[in-house]
Amino acid sequence: MIPFEQALHLALEAAFRKENEKVSLNNALGRVLAEDIIADIDMPPFDKSAVDGFACRMADINQELRVIETVAAGQSPQKTVSTGECVRIMTGAPIPQGADCVVMVENSKEPVRDLVRFDISHTSPNICYKGEDVKHGDHLIKAGTLINPGHIAIMAAAGSAMPLVSKMPSVGIISTGDELVEPGETPSTSQIRNSNAYQLVAQCGKLGIKAEYMGIAHDSEEDTLKMMNHALSLHDVVLLTGGVSMGDFDFVPAMMQQSGLEIQFRKIAIQPGKPTVLATKANKLCFGLPGNPVSSFVLFELLVKAVLYKMQGCTYVPQTVQLPLYSDFKRRRAERLYVVPITIKEGKYAALVDYHGSAHIHAMSFATGFILIPEGVTELKKGTLVDVRPI
Repeated sequence: MIPFEQALHLALEAAFRKENEKVSLNNALGRVLAEDIIADIDMPPFDKSAVDGFACRMADINQELRVIETVAAGQSPQKTVSTGECVRIMTGAPIPQGADCVVMVENSKEPVRDLVRFDISHTSPNICYKGEDVKHGDHLIKAGTLINPGHIAIMAAAGSAMPLVSKMPSVGIISTGDELVEPGETPSTSQIRNSNAYQLVAQCGKLGIKAEYMGIAHDSEEDTLKMMNHALSLHDVVLLTGGVSMGDFDFVPAMMQQSGLEIQFRKIAIQPGKPTVLATKANKLCFGLPGNPVSSFVLFELLVKAVLYKMQGCTYVPQTVQLPLYSDFKRRRAERLYVVPITIKEGKYAALVDYHGSAHIHAMSFATGFILIPEGVTELKKGTLVDVRPI
């Protein structure tokens, strides 16, 4: 049994980099950039009005001015503003020559057509100056960035219509166990419905990865090996659930070795999720996750997710928020890292959910995050600040 930090290190070391491809902006959300985005123009590309109003000389705002032109966004001014003159201007329109400020329309009065007075004696410029946000040649987004909606806007403004991104790893998912039936079937007294596979497909989907569910492997070496080899022939990463503990029918680690995979670890000092296996060979990763659904959920979130991002050239750093515990926490044994599902209560407390152990998947419907209790810690008092990792 190895510490979780060591398991994560070994898994990330085994992650191989995927190749790159160009995608349209509409398909870039959630992908990982494989190139730097560099500004090809100044932003704004010209001095532009920040408000609807009148462009004039600051020195003239205390006198009546003659309106010589109207400029809308997308139009270019045709006239130069001189003493006693102004231009009616819309937000985003270029500032005419001669003007050094824009007075907001709500601070103006037009006693007669094309004559305007202002009811203020001073104004801020209300001008967005050329290049004040970004200058031509500026580095806007670094390669390795996980693209969010804000990045999409930046790339659009920079003219990056077909950004270069990393290809996503392909993932195959297999459940194991004769006790499993599919969700649409009615279990017998000795059976349970297969939840792990659909959970893992959904967790991959949340990352933008369309994982392939490949079915249930029966509790036999032949069926487990056959399905594993088929999945490995099609996918970069294979996730199996169940069959990784020490029972008579836990064939997965042995079948990994028969498939030519080298086992990197077989147990992790984590609760839930101790019997987690990683096996690798050239450009193939195979995870054996525990059969209990909370265990497979947790190990995907803490381990597999980081690997899938690493394969795309992204260093995944989970965002955490520090909150006080809503109640006391105690446990009897503390030889493993303990992952505890929590919900955020009253918007400011980390409250433990009603959780009966690694088979209690229903607890996850109430959980909004995890807290990680280090090895050796048996007790935390109410009010203790803990790092909450959102799900």
